[in-house]
Amino acid sequence: MSNSISVVDTPIDSQEHRRTQTKKRLIPLWLLIPALIAILVSFVIPLIVLVRMSFNETGPATTLVQAWSLSTYTRAILDPYYWQVIFNTLKLGLVVSVITIVLSYPIALFLTKTNSKWKGFLFALAIGPLLTSQIARTFGWIALLGNEGAVNSALLKIGLIDTPLQLSNNFAGTVIALVEVLMPYALLGMISGFSRVSTELELAAGVLGANPLVRFWRITLPLSLPGVFTGFLLVFVLTISSFVTPHLLGGGRVHVLATEIYDEATQTLDWPLAASLAVLLLILFGILVSAYQALTKKLGA
Repeated sequence: MSNSISVVDTPIDSQEHRRTQTKKRLIPLWLLIPALIAILVSFVIPLIVLVRMSFNETGPATTLVQAWSLSTYTRAILDPYYWQVIFNTLKLGLVVSVITIVLSYPIALFLTKTNSKWKGFLFALAIGPLLTSQIARTFGWIALLGNEGAVNSALLKIGLIDTPLQLSNNFAGTVIALVEVLMPYALLGMISGFSRVSTELELAAGVLGANPLVRFWRITLPLSLPGVFTGFLLVFVLTISSFVTPHLLGGGRVHVLATEIYDEATQTLDWPLAASLAVLLLILFGILVSAYQALTKKLGA
């Protein structure tokens, strides 16, 4: 015959247990506080100030008039010049993104699939340019693409051209420089999204008689599309928000939203208009991110 002893929690023990569980649940929130404060100070508050500034008006002699007005947004939306600036921004983003993805895709796919002992070194070499300032790299491209730069000098020396090509202070030079500057970001975005690319599926297709082109078109490319879209979005967003390269290599002839915001804020001192253009750029970012999320969800389904 065995004796059974039942233990009944007292109200005090139950309260202590709930108190302990509450403290455990609060630990992650306490750990998030420094990050939340940093986001609040560095992003949320400046964003609120920016939006508030966009509703002000510009008075005579570029004086700032406190108001709640949509006049700056009306100026930005109705003026054909700013529509051209927006078009130039989107055009630059699209051209740079397509060229960057096309050039980066084979490298990203190789780095994902290779088993070489040099894989780590090659990966570090591919993203190594990120260790150099974008300003320094842009000045390097100015020296390379100028009328007396290395590119034109080499082409003239070997007789391929008679006069120097205009590769700087224009749209073409800006595209060339931004492609090189943003390729590491495209590689990082695509490599992180190539996890669905399966070598086993490719081998199985090869066993069933599919040639390399069919294997790539039917298996590798569809599975790698999420990574491609991630890299494309990353490069596109960085391009349309880029200021240094269009400002320096464009030579004042490539007008995009970032350079226009800078000019309005520092030269014409029209801060409300600059703020409204910045808000429009943020709205454009939001549209792009929403489209990306809808596309990736559709591919995932």
